[in-house]
Amino acid sequence: MSAETEFGESGPGAGADGPAARLQTLFEGHRLTPTQRRIAHSMVRRAADVPFLSSVELAELAGVSQPSVTRFAVALGFDGYPALRRHLREVAPAGQPAETASYNEYQQAVEAEIENLRHLAEALADPRPVRRAGRLLAASRPLPVLGLRAAASQAYGFAYFAAKVHPDVRLLHEGGTMIHDRIDAAVRAGASALLCFALPRHPREVVDTLGYAREAGLSVVTVADSAFAPVAKVSDLLLPAAVGTGLAFDTACAPMLLGRVLLEAMCDDLPDAQARLEEFDTRAAARGLFVE
Repeated sequence: MSAETEFGESGPGAGADGPAARLQTLFEGHRLTPTQRRIAHSMVRRAADVPFLSSVELAELAGVSQPSVTRFAVALGFDGYPALRRHLREVAPAGQPAETASYNEYQQAVEAEIENLRHLAEALADPRPVRRAGRLLAASRPLPVLGLRAAASQAYGFAYFAAKVHPDVRLLHEGGTMIHDRIDAAVRAGASALLCFALPRHPREVVDTLGYAREAGLSVVTVADSAFAPVAKVSDLLLPAAVGTGLAFDTACAPMLLGRVLLEAMCDDLPDAQARLEEFDTRAAARGLFVE
C-alpha cells in the first residue's frame, strides 16, 4: 500500500509489544486481496482471541468462507491455517482470552466497542501522527472534508465543529459527478490537504475521489476502519480506528472519537482557534441560541 500507515508504523498497538501489533507486523509486506484484508482486519480487532479460533470460527468472524481463511494463511507464507495458528500461539502470551460468553448480543457489541477504544488509546500513546495530521489540516485553506454513505455522518460531525475554528471548511458528503468539480474548486482556492472518513462497506467512489484529489495535488489524510482498508493505497496519511461489527449495522465509536482528537490537534495549530470559539459563544448568547 502507498499510504503511510500511522500510529507508529503499523497501526493500532504498534507502540507496544501487544497482540495487535504482532499481527500488523505479520501482515506487513504482503499484497492482500479485499477478502484477505477483511480477514486481517477481523484478526487485529480480536487479536487476543485469534490464536484460539478455528478456521471456521475465524471465517464466521470475518464474514468470509472457510477456504478463504486457508488461502489467507497460505498468502502469508504458511502451509495452511493450522500452521498460522501454531505460530500465533507460539508468540502469544500464555492464557485464554477473557470469558464473555455470558453476555447477550447487545452487551457483546458494547464490549467490542470498548475493545476498539482500548486499541485507539494504545495507538494514541504516540501522538506524533495525529499532530502531523492536525498541522496538515490547519494549514489547508480551504479544508475539504469527505465522507460518503456510512461515513457521511462522521464527516458532517467533524466539519460542523471544525467550522467553529477553521476559516473555510467544505463538506463533501454527497457523491456524484459534481464531487470532482468541488475538489477542483477547493484546489483553485488554495487547498493543500483533504480529510476523508472511510468506513465499510467502502464505496468505489471514495477510492476514485481520493485518487483524483491526490492527482490534483492534495495531501490526503484518512481516518479508516483498518490499515488494510482499500483507501490506504490512495491516502498519504492513514489513521486507523476499528468499527464494531457485532450488530446488523456497523458501529463507529472509535472513528468518531479519533475525529474529535484530530479536531483538538488541528486547534493546536490554529493560533486564533480560542478567539473564534469565544466569539461564537458571545454571539450564541446574544441570539439565545441554546437553552441553558
